[in-house]
Amino acid sequence: MTVYLNIAQILVSVFVIMAILMQVRGGGLGGIFGAPDTTFRSRRGIEKTLFRFTIALMVLFVMLSITSVRLA
Repeated sequence: MTVYLNIAQILVSVFVIMAILMQVRGGGLGGIFGAPDTTFRSRRGIEKTLFRFTIALMVLFVMLSITSVRLA
């Protein structure tokens, strides 16, 4: 059982990394040196869906982690 949980946790972590990397971030050169982003944009369409999907994946990852620790 723990082997399947570990495999699921690895797969979910890969999907979390991919979802985070796919999110659009318009930082520019100022973002590298810590300059604050002065523009505000609301998420719309696929960006909003991807953001919610990332949150759902993180919740699933935490639940898998807690379950894996409880069963170990």
